[in-house]
Amino acid sequence: MLLSFSRSSKNVVANWWWTVDKLLLAAVVFLMACGVILSLSASPAVAERIGRNTYHFVYRHGAYLCIATGVMMFFSMLGLKWIRRFAILGYVGAIILVITTFFFGTEIKGARRWLSVGFQIQPSEFLKPTFIVCTAWLFEMQRRYKNFPGVIVSVVLCGITCLLLLAQPDYGMTVVVAAVWFIQLFLAGVRIKNVVIVGMVLVVGFGVSYLVLPHVQVRVEQLLSGILGGEPAYQVKRSLEAFKNGGWLGVGVGEGVVKWHIPDAHTDFIFPVAAEEYGMLFCMLIVLAYGTTVIRSMWLSGKDDNMFIVLSVCGLAVSFGLQAFVNMASTLQLGPTKGMALPLISYGGSSLLGSSMGIGMLLALTRRNIHAENKDDEG
Repeated sequence: MLLSFSRSSKNVVANWWWTVDKLLLAAVVFLMACGVILSLSASPAVAERIGRNTYHFVYRHGAYLCIATGVMMFFSMLGLKWIRRFAILGYVGAIILVITTFFFGTEIKGARRWLSVGFQIQPSEFLKPTFIVCTAWLFEMQRRYKNFPGVIVSVVLCGITCLLLLAQPDYGMTVVVAAVWFIQLFLAGVRIKNVVIVGMVLVVGFGVSYLVLPHVQVRVEQLLSGILGGEPAYQVKRSLEAFKNGGWLGVGVGEGVVKWHIPDAHTDFIFPVAAEEYGMLFCMLIVLAYGTTVIRSMWLSGKDDNMFIVLSVCGLAVSFGLQAFVNMASTLQLGPTKGMALPLISYGGSSLLGSSMGIGMLLALTRRNIHAENKDDEG
């Protein structure tokens, strides 16, 4: 029997369709489609270079995308109670898996972030969205119950999360998590004096990281060298050439050369492939889609008086946009290279699934009847 999509239908899918924000959904679907298009452009060259079947990464990206779409749909249909429950369980599970990487993880490029369970999984990708929702719940609980130590617990969780990420090491994810938590802290209405103190601690922490961590020093010095007229890192140099070659309209589908020279053309440096083959206009559409996702989400949350929804939506939206910004900035020599995927576009199962989980929660929390479906869910 065909599903009914009339407004009066009680079907779960029909109800989801009439309550989900269509502009937000359209931006997300566009980014997923861009991921498929750019996978076809970038990954065959990488696959052939390492001796794989030409469409090895294309097939795998397609499989991951199907699973990710299911994950996004599932989370986007949840109510507040179940979003909190999945976030708490997911955060605990992700923490356990991150700790497991220190003992049984696979080391790639000097970082131990992955677990091999028949396939590679990066637990930190699931840590980020679940952490954001958990801290939003803690802030809301402190506002509701004055004696509940929500801020203190969130500080502890943020410290544990950042220390585990630094130990892998995953500096890019650490920066995103710390920045999003700081924004949530500010929006939660904590005293400005305390926010300033926390901000100063974070700044000092990043300064210490530069002084004691050689990897951070190398990335920052490479960035400064390029900005000051020195020789940029190899992949960044090739990336800048791709943007120059592509111009406004690109050199044509399949005609780009950057993908043959950059090892990470299908992952961290997929944006230059888009610039070279499809041009700056296409890249601007991608930026517009990310911007629409962030701004639309925050605008919708601004109309809500539920702190949990406001902090969760703002945190998820900012983390999504910040990760995209860091990735694109590094390819344009506007920031240090971080080894961070372009959300919903870069190849990578963990990144795609983690991003889809966060976007699913974002779509759920911005649905029009999220309160009506959860009248008994204020605890």
